[in-house]
Amino acid sequence: MADIHQQSRQAMQQQQQPQSHLVVKAATAATAGGSLLALSGLILTGTVIALTVATPLLVIFSPVIVPAVITVALILAGFLASGGFGVAAITAFSWLFRYVTGRHPPGADQLEQARMKLAGKAREIKDRAQEFGQQHITGSQQS
Repeated sequence: MADIHQQSRQAMQQQQQPQSHLVVKAATAATAGGSLLALSGLILTGTVIALTVATPLLVIFSPVIVPAVITVALILAGFLASGGFGVAAITAFSWLFRYVTGRHPPGADQLEQARMKLAGKAREIKDRAQEFGQQHITGSQQS
């Protein structure tokens, strides 16, 4: 309720502002907008001039620049990939070390649950195989 009262008071104050405040606000906005517009025009002009000067150089040196850029890109990609693989390996080894030493790293519970499920399924399959083997042996002795 207090928020609504405060908002209505602010709206009334804005309506009661003198005309000079509104003129100053408009002049400031127009000055800032005009300055930014002029700056963007200068940047556009500089970009067009730079492209005009650089285009012949790029055309002349493109047989050298293109393979050089491709080579540098491949080298950088290789370094980034090897660094990423190194970080992944260090992370995996540190997780494994914490797991083996019993420090209980994140995800160890899920790993234990999966191990218990696999062990249960392996026992179940072993029991079924023994039952099948006994049935097969008793079935061959009866014939």
